[in-house]
Amino acid sequence: MATYNKRGYKAPKEKEVKEVNEEQQVIIDEKDSTTAGVFSKLDETASKTEDWVAKNQKIIIGLVAGIAVATIGYLAYQKFIENPKQDEAANEMFVAQQNFQKATDGVASDSLYKLALNGSEGKFGFVQIADQYSGTDAGNLANYYAGMAYLNTGKFDDAIKYLGEFKSEDLILSALAKGAIGDAYSQKNQQKEALEYYVKAAESNKNDFTTPRFLLKAGKTALALGQKEDALKYFTDIKENFDATPEAASVDALIGLAQ
Repeated sequence: MATYNKRGYKAPKEKEVKEVNEEQQVIIDEKDSTTAGVFSKLDETASKTEDWVAKNQKIIIGLVAGIAVATIGYLAYQKFIENPKQDEAANEMFVAQQNFQKATDGVASDSLYKLALNGSEGKFGFVQIADQYSGTDAGNLANYYAGMAYLNTGKFDDAIKYLGEFKSEDLILSALAKGAIGDAYSQKNQQKEALEYYVKAAESNKNDFTTPRFLLKAGKTALALGQKEDALKYFTDIKENFDATPEAASVDALIGLAQ
């Protein structure tokens, strides 16, 4: 039976086949060589790392141990010192808070504010709590109470001092503290400082309670200082943005004075 090659097909010569195989072998050898080199470098790096760890093992163990001790120490401090101190401070402040509330309600205010400040019934007042338990939440809050008590008893420098020590993430309480510092400066007839704190209080947290209250005080203070342009800005802010608040009821007349 006769056989035929496909049209155009030409069998490769033996030499050509041999050359191709040699080229492929070279490529494979090069790949193997490159791969071997990479693994060799990795082995070398790993070996160096192991050597470094071996040489510095004492230092590493010391660092790890130090971190562990610091962590355990912090947790122990919180559990055995800080938390009990927080509870103790809160317990001490209960009576002072009661006296403060009664004074705020208008019952023998001056004497009760003094008891709230200085202590009664064997419990500390706000001044001692702020000092003895500084760094606790109760100690921080005692600064606010003490400042407000001093403000209400006419000791304005002390009010400024304690209110200035008070720090809070509660934006309402923070604004009230700044505004109270403004009130203390106003009572000292330091109107520039009063205006500064009224503006800080108004801008610290936009809400319908503290913002119009301190915008109104800022406007009146600016008006007293002859700063009509600023006063008009504060009054207009109330009219345009807080028109449903009590402060807006009389703002039109004040706008007329500032124009």
